[in-house]
Amino acid sequence: MKKIMFNDQYGITEAVLDGRKTQTRRILNPTMLFERLDTYEGWTKESIADWKEFCKDRLYKAEGEELKEMLDYALEHSSYKVGEKVAIAQRYIDLANNDEFYRLCSIHGMPLEYIGYEKGYNNKMFVKAHLMPSHIYITNVRIERLQDISEEDCLAEGIVDFESKINKAHFYSITDESATYSMPRNPFAILIDKISGKGTWASNPLVFVYDFLLVK
Repeated sequence: MKKIMFNDQYGITEAVLDGRKTQTRRILNPTMLFERLDTYEGWTKESIADWKEFCKDRLYKAEGEELKEMLDYALEHSSYKVGEKVAIAQRYIDLANNDEFYRLCSIHGMPLEYIGYEKGYNNKMFVKAHLMPSHIYITNVRIERLQDISEEDCLAEGIVDFESKINKAHFYSITDESATYSMPRNPFAILIDKISGKGTWASNPLVFVYDFLLVK
């Protein structure tokens, strides 16, 4: 089973576990479209950078049938597929009170007294997918430009929707404690720059869009 990681700092993992976030965008890496190199041994940092830039240049200059073939290939080789069940990565320390986690540890022979010594205790990059108690089920996969996101999809991405008690107007934010905006695209643009790096929204890359359902 595969695992998928969501950002904890901005409440993204929590939004997934609460069922508020049912969609995620992952930037398409252009190098996946071209012949993979088994090793970069002997390559300079500059030559590796040039290779990556070449792949990016080919993708973003492609049009018509060439672009369609590239995107079809990318969909065929995307990290997650429709119908796939994927484990939500959580640090072991965050599952200290989760009975299902301990049940899975018992089933898979993970001694409870050793959990604190595992790399996954404080870093979810190293957690074992088969020990994760919560999962998502992929229902749809597509590719689009980042800025093509709709207001509806911003909410599916976990942007918080506040309704004013005074005039029923709606305001939107990254989390319950962050600044609010009149349109959901604004906090989403800020969020994607925080998660993927400053300038990501402005660069408008191609992204995989994964729709999913929470599976407990």
